[in-house]
Amino acid sequence: MKYQQLENLECGWKWQYLVNRWKDGTQITKYVDTSEIDHAVSLLKEIEHEPVRVLEWIENHMSPELENKLKQAIRAKRKRHYNAEQIHTRKKSIDLDYRVWEKLSYRANELGCTLSDAIEYLLSEASKTEKANQKVSTLKEDLNRLLSD
Repeated sequence: MKYQQLENLECGWKWQYLVNRWKDGTQITKYVDTSEIDHAVSLLKEIEHEPVRVLEWIENHMSPELENKLKQAIRAKRKRHYNAEQIHTRKKSIDLDYRVWEKLSYRANELGCTLSDAIEYLLSEASKTEKANQKVSTLKEDLNRLLSD
């Protein structure tokens, strides 16, 4: 396997995943009775910093339907964790409004490139335009000075 599994770290992720699912209203236990569910969730909250007990809790109380989703989430988290160690593999994100993304996507398709390449291209074009505008304005100022003298 490419990414090393670190039990303590991953148990923390599992605990976090389960608590977040519980807060979202997802059924994280295999129990139907609300008192059993409440008891299991309170046990889970108590064992946040005890990795071995988190694994025991998962084995004894977790809903079987959540097993695959938990494995997938941990696998993704592990991959992101190791990819974040190097700048070129680190996940980068920007927040775009839908209409902005749509325009950018259209432009990228026109150029035949990725969204990142389109952003880079548009920034370099804007920079060139700004430099050209500065040159034109300095030429105008120089011309006005020459004509007024």
